[in-house]
Amino acid sequence: MFSRITRLIVGLALYGVGCAFTVAAGLGVDPWTVFAQGISRVSGIGIGWITNIVGLGVLLLWIPLRQKPGVGTVANILLVGTSMQVALGVLPHPDVFWIQAAMLVAGVVLVAVASGLYIGARFGPGPRDGLMTGMHARFGWPIWACRLGVEGSVLVLGWMLGGTVGIGTVVFALGIGPLVHVALPLLATPEPSRRARRPARV
Repeated sequence: MFSRITRLIVGLALYGVGCAFTVAAGLGVDPWTVFAQGISRVSGIGIGWITNIVGLGVLLLWIPLRQKPGVGTVANILLVGTSMQVALGVLPHPDVFWIQAAMLVAGVVLVAVASGLYIGARFGPGPRDGLMTGMHARFGWPIWACRLGVEGSVLVLGWMLGGTVGIGTVVFALGIGPLVHVALPLLATPEPSRRARRPARV
């Protein structure tokens, strides 16, 4: 249990740091961060704090979908945006392309490693993933359609609000799936054994 909790906390904190790298790179970010960045620019509230607020708002959408949050869901809301906000306070914001590109790649890799840790801890989905799986379970829509519809909507809305859409958005979209596919089996906690109990000998 301690190992799982540690993986959860480290994974979520690292996820926020990885997102901060992509934001600081300035080449474009993932759809949900585009959305948070757009709201941040309009409201003046830090993007990390907006990420936490958006996560809480998405969690409320679970209610009509009859989804139940887990420990990992709540921890996701509290830790990802907070670690992103802290990291953005210390990271450089370069204007040299090769440094920006290096930060972008580092950020995507960090997010993939972080995903392997916190998903592998098996404490429940994050609010955004749970929204998509909840839509699938409630309405029977394919997962890919739920993901495309939700992320496409927040991407467009975030871009309209001033979020950064660019090559980094494409790199994230194309790279995160394969990288998580590699990271998850390497970093997930072992499945509990399900050996059948043998009757005690008299």
